[in-house]
Amino acid sequence: MSLRDRFLAIGVALLWGINFLAIHAMLGQFPPLLAGALRFAVIAVPTILFIPRPKVRPGWLIGYGLGFGTGQFAFLFLAMDAGMPTGLASLVLQASAPFTVVLAGSFLRERLSARQLTGIALAVGGMAMIAWHRAEAAALLPVLLTLLGALSWAIGNICTRQARPANPLHLALWMSVVPPIPMFALSLLFEGPAAQWHSLATLGTASGWRGLGGLAYVVIVGTVIGTGVWVTLMRRNAAGVVAPFSLLVPVVGMTASFLLLGERPAVIEVFAGIVVVGGVLLGSLRERRRSAREPASPALTTRESGSRDALAHAERGTHAR
Repeated sequence: MSLRDRFLAIGVALLWGINFLAIHAMLGQFPPLLAGALRFAVIAVPTILFIPRPKVRPGWLIGYGLGFGTGQFAFLFLAMDAGMPTGLASLVLQASAPFTVVLAGSFLRERLSARQLTGIALAVGGMAMIAWHRAEAAALLPVLLTLLGALSWAIGNICTRQARPANPLHLALWMSVVPPIPMFALSLLFEGPAAQWHSLATLGTASGWRGLGGLAYVVIVGTVIGTGVWVTLMRRNAAGVVAPFSLLVPVVGMTASFLLLGERPAVIEVFAGIVVVGGVLLGSLRERRRSAREPASPALTTRESGSRDALAHAERGTHAR
């Protein structure tokens, strides 16, 4: 991986970590479910007009949109609106990685290595510590909602893997076509038209401008720029080299929340976060299967590992932030 690409990968992690601050600003103006509907609607309209639809089975595209888009962001936004600290949300959402591994082993019959199982156990242990600490403070519900968001993201990952898109970026953009209608319907049902109208009618206020700024950041910087650069890095480098950089996202998210929002995580949450990130990293490392006595053609190895790793890792850390 070139020095330029390393800096680009770190830059994407910075963009995605700050993305949680932008979500915090959005939720200061819009009800959470309406915020999710707007976030995807802004991307969906130009996507339908200008981006070719990926040649994948519609069922996998819809499943990806409902899992990654509707489920993940509905639960995440509800959690943050219910009091989930911004930095902690960026960390707990990393549970999508072990969830993905477990779902892949259960439904796709992918064999789990001892290293992956150890990583899952560490990550789950860290999440349990966070949940236990939050339960003592009567703040368990936001953690559970964030975990449901992570599980939804994992379901979206499985649909992505089964879709096997020729162009992952086109699939990521077309996924945005699915969530707006169900999220707007849920907002209408649970938040009500009065709350929707009030958030739109007060866009000229200071809170409204902050909300619009957060929405613009999430759409343009977090999704279009961040995802575009990430997919480019995945194409130029082995996915196993690029994917671990996504673990910088919760580090950036928690640091930025500490500096800009004044959030002070408890010591046990910081320790649990280290355990979670370590478990995710351990579970994402790929074991070397080829011995030194059996060299493979470099061109063949690159093609095979690129196609296999892209399916396994392209979804990790690509959109959510």
